[in-house]
Order: sequence, then structure tokens, then C-alpha cells
Amino acid sequence: MSAPTNVVLLGSTGSVGTQAIEVIRDHPDDYRVVALAAGRNGEALAAQAAVLGVPEDRARLAGDQPDVLADLAALPEADVVLNAVVGFAGLPATLAALTHGKRLALANKESLIAGGPVVAKARAAGGGEIVPVDSEHSAIYQALRSGQPGEVAKIVLTASGGPFRGKRRAELAAVTVADALKHPTWSMGPKITVDSSTLINKGLEVIEAHELFGVDFDRIQVVVHPQSVVHGMVEFTDGATIAQLSMPDMRLPIGLALGAPQRLDQAFGAIDWTTLRSLTFELPDLEAFPGLELAYAAGRAGGGAPAVLSGANEVAVEAFLAGRIPWLGIAETVDEVLQAGTGNVEDVSDVLETDRVARLRARTSIDNRAAA
Repeated sequence: MSAPTNVVLLGSTGSVGTQAIEVIRDHPDDYRVVALAAGRNGEALAAQAAVLGVPEDRARLAGDQPDVLADLAALPEADVVLNAVVGFAGLPATLAALTHGKRLALANKESLIAGGPVVAKARAAGGGEIVPVDSEHSAIYQALRSGQPGEVAKIVLTASGGPFRGKRRAELAAVTVADALKHPTWSMGPKITVDSSTLINKGLEVIEAHELFGVDFDRIQVVVHPQSVVHGMVEFTDGATIAQLSMPDMRLPIGLALGAPQRLDQAFGAIDWTTLRSLTFELPDLEAFPGLELAYAAGRAGGGAPAVLSGANEVAVEAFLAGRIPWLGIAETVDEVLQAGTGNVEDVSDVLETDRVARLRARTSIDNRAAA
């Protein structure tokens, strides 16, 4: 019997991290956690380390020290690094894993979006591999097995529509934080749930798909699919469309990312075809949800624009969750910051500076709104 795969789990106390632990504990002969990291929840981290048998010096709180994440991602014994850190703080770990030739199971989309050119260089130099954990990109990863790169006509990402699907812009002026956190199909952390409600999350996924699969933006489409059963589709040049379907369960893409291309022997999200009645699709309402269009524009602009989008959005979502700006103010803040200019990125210092300036401009915009 072969030795288990050694896993470094970053963001272990969050939604993806805890579900990853479920998968790993169900497959003790296949996977062994050799290091853990969390943001600030020391009590939960210590409990996880005790259950998984991770030594105290390998169960680390990162707090505001992203270098802690990078150090763990570069551990020599690590085979797979699952980056489930929320936000831009995941970038150092992404770069460290790829530079050291690891498999990166990526749930931290912001690091790839903000640092796309830098991440590409690290992947090329170190020989690391990215396997996406997001359900949509996992679906595309699976569907692409059905053809050759030159045969891909279009990638289609699906969006549930979030809690405000079908609402017009005027109806969204007074939505509350509690309203935005009521996702109809997925259980996620507050930042990602708010991003889903604005469709900025889907816009970030469009940029991520471009970076992961090398498909230009004119061939990446988003459709709203409220049942969240079809997670992604690839249309090929002969007209065939290959889709990945399953009931919403993040353990399926997590399990695949840990062991790809092999699949787990345990079913997550299997469909009962005797009870599934319909699958519907519709175009997103870009007037009510302008964040999606902002992301397409940032992706097409390239350079530092995706980093500006990501950084400004993080600040705006924090302000919304704190009650400082309305829900509509999230996209308005991001738009204002993007219009101020984005520059270019060539290395890590450029990415960090672009992110810093974007956050500063976003905070200034929010302060000005509060003072008006």
C-alpha cells in the first residue's frame, strides 16, 4: 500500500477547511494532514490539531502574518497545499506552493486574480500544479477532460443568483446584511456569501477561469442557474456541451482537488433523478448586479486591474458588513476605485503596492460617503 498524501491545510477553521477535514478523516489511508493554519480562531485550530495529530509547531495562527502561511506551504514533506484562506492574504501561500513544485488545491481565488501574472511565473518556474476547489472551476476542470484545448469553443460558469435573484435595482437599495447572508443553496463564510449576493464573486470566477484555463473573456459566459446542480459547462467546436452535475456539496470538488485526476470512492452530492424536477437557466441582470460587468472589464484591462478589483471589493464588503455602506455601495465603491487607474504588475511588490493603493482609495471613498 502506498504512503498517504501529505496535506498542508491553510484556512482550516473556515467552511472549506472544515469540510476538507471531513474528507481527509474519512480517508485516513489516503491523506495525512502535516500542518494547519487559521486566521485567529486559536481554540478551533488547537482542537483540529489534536484530532488530526498535528504537532503544535505545525498548527499556526497566521493573523496578520501571511508569511506564516507561505512557510507552511513550502514544507518539504508537503505533497498538496489546500489554500482555503479568505482574501488577498492567501497570495504568499499560493506563490510558495507553486514555487516549490507542490500541488495547489486552490480555494483562494483572490490570490490568483490579484496576482495572475506573478502566479503564472511561479507556476512555470517551480513546476507546481493548480487544481481548483471552487465548484464551478472544478466542473470546468472535469469537463475539459472530454476534449483538446484547441477544441474548446466556450466555457460557461453558472451562478445561483444569490439571495436577491429576480430583484430589480430599486428593490436592492434597502437590503440588510442579514438579507445578503441568506444564500439559497450554499453554506459559506460571510465575505464569499456577500460576494455571491452582488455577483462580484462570479466576476472574480470569470477572471479565475481565464487564468486557470487560458480561455479569453469573450469565450467565458455566465448564466444564472438557481438550482445549483449544473456547476459548469464546456462547449466544444463541434457543438457538444459537456456539463458537470451534482447536488451542492463542496466535499466533492475538495476530494477531487486532493487526489486528481483520481476520484474518491465516496459519493458527495449524488443526484436522485427521481426527485429532480427541472433545471432552469437565465441571463444575469447587469443593471441590478453591475459587479459582474466590472469584473469582466477589469479582466479585459489586465495588468493591475484585477488586483484593484479584488482589493477594493474586500474593503467594500468589510464596510457593508460593518454597516458603513449600503449593499449597492459595494459595486459603486469598486467602480470608483477602478476608474481612478490600475497600472501594471510585474512582480510581487507590484501586486502588493497595487492592492495597498486600491484599499486606501476604497477606504477614502467609503469615508467620503459617510461624511456626505
